[in-house]
Amino acid sequence: MNWDQIQGQWKQVKGEAQSRWGELTNDDLDEVNGEREKLEGKIQERYGKSREEAKRAVDDWLAEA
Repeated sequence: MNWDQIQGQWKQVKGEAQSRWGELTNDDLDEVNGEREKLEGKIQERYGKSREEAKRAVDDWLAEA
């Protein structure tokens, strides 16, 4: 799945994102609203990851989707 698909179906896939990153709240995911950079930023913030680690985590999630 590519990011355009994720963005277009954000309401459906945000539950999958929350399952993967359980420390992200519903409010966090509503704020992300399908924007990859915001998701990466929230992952960095909640998990204390570097920008590159957060990007890699999202890439891995996309590869599995």
